[in-house]
Amino acid sequence: MTNWETCEAVERHPKKVSGVWVFRGTRVPVSALFENLKDGASTEQFLEWFPGVERWQVETVLDHEVKALANSVNS
Repeated sequence: MTNWETCEAVERHPKKVSGVWVFRGTRVPVSALFENLKDGASTEQFLEWFPGVERWQVETVLDHEVKALANSVNS
């Protein structure tokens, strides 16, 4: 499981979207990015569909996940 607490592009508040991790300043869950990518969407499409999310946030989240996966393999 990824530790999102160290990712500057996301935030979580107990009373905001049921406390799930969202892109900072939005109500868009981080999981929406991965679900859309899994279903074949491009990052360009995701950014079009969720205009409150910025490109740097998507790139930061993806980089964070890649690092987390690499760390789990090396553990």
